[in-house]
Amino acid sequence: MIKNIVFDMGGVLRVWNPERFLEKLDIPREDRPILLKEIYGSVEWSLQDIGLLSEAETYAQVCARIPARLHGVAEKLILHWEDYSDPMPGMAELIRKLKENGYGIWLLSNASLRHGQYWGRIPGSEYFDGLVISAYEKTLKPDRRMYETLLNRFALKAEECVFLDDMPVNVAGALAVGMDGFVFSGTEDCICQLKKRGVKL
Repeated sequence: MIKNIVFDMGGVLRVWNPERFLEKLDIPREDRPILLKEIYGSVEWSLQDIGLLSEAETYAQVCARIPARLHGVAEKLILHWEDYSDPMPGMAELIRKLKENGYGIWLLSNASLRHGQYWGRIPGSEYFDGLVISAYEKTLKPDRRMYETLLNRFALKAEECVFLDDMPVNVAGALAVGMDGFVFSGTEDCICQLKKRGVKL
């Protein structure tokens, strides 16, 4: 029986679409590939999520590689990306219903140390019972230590948890430690997947 719903954040609670971030900032098309590669496709971005680099350090290193005309927008994309990421439609309401029906609500996310600065702005965040953030654990999904940390820290049973993530490899990590899981592809499909598992909505 499923008693706990474990959520990823980017691509599940918030829309993760860097191309859309650039559109919102009205970045010239010729500059977009540079920013996508040097920011979101960079080693530094991953080092943030593992807690080995701050956003300020990432910004400094990225600026050393990109034209000066892009430094201002790079600051926005690195230090304030959440301002350009929309809430995933319908997810806050779904989480509210799950909480009202007695389910434990948990977050297991690859995210930087700055997570706490914007977490409260994410619709539905008030319903979560606990969080495990990669930067604080110094490891990333799909390392099994991330999932085991969640289970051990909050005394959860793997067989009572279902994990949803937009990355198949991260779902595979949950399955490897005995949790159920599925790849998130939108709120409506998420509801169907949860109902298939006997989750009351």
